[in-house]
Amino acid sequence: MIGCLCIHGFTGAPYEVEPLADYLREQTDWKIVVPLLPGHGEMLSLKNITCIDWIDCAELALLELLDECEKVYVIGFSMGGLIAAYLTARHPVCKLVLLSAAAKYVNMAQVKEDVRDLVHDFRNKQLHQNELFLRYREKLIMTPPAAARQFQKVVRLARRSFKNITVPVFIAQGTSDGIVPVKSAAYIYYRVSSAERHLYYSKEAKHLICHTGNKEELFEKVFTFLSG
Repeated sequence: MIGCLCIHGFTGAPYEVEPLADYLREQTDWKIVVPLLPGHGEMLSLKNITCIDWIDCAELALLELLDECEKVYVIGFSMGGLIAAYLTARHPVCKLVLLSAAAKYVNMAQVKEDVRDLVHDFRNKQLHQNELFLRYREKLIMTPPAAARQFQKVVRLARRSFKNITVPVFIAQGTSDGIVPVKSAAYIYYRVSSAERHLYYSKEAKHLICHTGNKEELFEKVFTFLSG
């Protein structure tokens, strides 16, 4: 049996990777697991939660898959990509997929464009229709500064782990990502030690790469990489 662990991002939930997970379920008989990291979900509760809690949660799910399955793949989105990289460097994972992995963060050029859209919608009394505003207003209110510092710890841990990754890796990045700069993907690509590594840019995809841009092409490429 093949197992596949999918890890969502900071302040997110399984919905961030669910479209890809569903696609893989339709195409395969793999055991696909998408854990909810501590403090995450629809109602954020990140107070007193540490990066170790997030890593331990993902690692437990990985260890269970490694115990049950002959091969295990790991897919990580945003901060989940960093956790995926950290775990892959320490466990016998067969292949790694990184989606919008936040080795670097905050794409100021795209942020400026998104802010212009927010201002335009505000002036036209259409802010309630702006997807970016609706998705992130709760997170901005509910995310304590201490949680952001824990996220930064994950970034540091992952950066030190890249050189220890030798398994095949597929790195995907949206070209219109307002959270993770496009250069983050190349940063990872040139730091992993994998002989087989792929770098794919999803045109017009924003940070939620499984929900925006050419999702179908991305999913097909991920599936081809994993099943090849």
